[in-house]
Amino acid sequence: MHRLRIAMLTHSVNPRGGMVHAMQLAEALQDLGHDVTLIAAAEPGKNFFRDARSQTTLIPLPRLSSELVDAVGQRIQAYIDYFNQPDTEAFDIHHAQDAISGCAMAELSERGIIDGFVRTVHHLDSFDDASLANWQNRSFLAAQRVLCVSLDWRDKLHKQHRIAATQVNNGVDTQRYSPTPQAHDETLRQSLGLTRGGPIFLAVGGIEARKNTLRIFAAFRQVLQHRPNAQLIIVGGASLLNHHAYRQHFNTAVAESGIQDGHGQPLIITGPLPDADMPSLFRLADALVFPSLTEGFGLVVLEAIISGTPAIVSLRPPFTDYLQDQDCIWTDPEDSAAIANAMLTAVDDFPTDSLPAIAKRLREQFSWAQSAHTHLEIYRSFINAKGTHYA
Repeated sequence: MHRLRIAMLTHSVNPRGGMVHAMQLAEALQDLGHDVTLIAAAEPGKNFFRDARSQTTLIPLPRLSSELVDAVGQRIQAYIDYFNQPDTEAFDIHHAQDAISGCAMAELSERGIIDGFVRTVHHLDSFDDASLANWQNRSFLAAQRVLCVSLDWRDKLHKQHRIAATQVNNGVDTQRYSPTPQAHDETLRQSLGLTRGGPIFLAVGGIEARKNTLRIFAAFRQVLQHRPNAQLIIVGGASLLNHHAYRQHFNTAVAESGIQDGHGQPLIITGPLPDADMPSLFRLADALVFPSLTEGFGLVVLEAIISGTPAIVSLRPPFTDYLQDQDCIWTDPEDSAAIANAMLTAVDDFPTDSLPAIAKRLREQFSWAQSAHTHLEIYRSFINAKGTHYA
């Protein structure tokens, strides 16, 4: 079997779902004996959110514009400039996991600098700006193979763009996530100010419209009427997109509520945390609150369940594509009262003794090794279609 040289491209070094997928897939392919380089563009002083077992390359970014469209253009150009250098390593596969690197690969492919590329679509954003929309579309319309991590987005690509995408599995890192308590759990509890008196609700992804944070907070206000010692911790939020206006609405809602935020308070907003903290955080939480309005897959749902924590998710795809009725607590993401009821159900009525069996099934269904084998079949089909011959 030929040892493939694979460039795994991702748009940033932040722990977002697509970036986590790219890193985990790169490591799984490396474990199968292939040469994988995880490549991302990064501002000076930034690095991948954790060390990767595969090779890594950081493409240095210039001083970025404060305007989103210009900054995205600069990021795309950074990838183009890097691969346009004569001494850049040659790869058998260029696999873009996002629109920025995918758009760069489209340009490089058009110039004949690379011989086509693979693109994974995790989800698509809605942009008012024509440049951003066109760049996003080009990133998958120009790809020779398009992959999706959910049936939902595979179907949307076919209906909206006539793209015949292939579904590939996500995976969950069972080496890192488990319900077994660790010494770091208590250290993290104290450092964040998580109390023992009431349920702890965890929201992952920061304060964003598609993460539905305003309704999560409105639901939490209702929960406090029944469980006055409850805490809501909102983690993450590193994003290239500008969520300032939504954050302002959120800040106004918090101020009007009179609910205090900070260490040991009912509301704790951490921003991005070290990746090493996440397994402990899932174990400390009594429930993951994840009623997203738009999601590519929702890796954190698997991570929570594998950690022994009930998950509250939207009763809509992609969650309904891969979770069974009893796996989680379903909710209407557009109804804060329904989310509040789901939060109370998670801590009062969810049969937590069923989680080990659910976790076992999901671990077997969502294996990174299995995902890597599927990707290898796709890569080899792509290479064979190009007529590439190896000595």
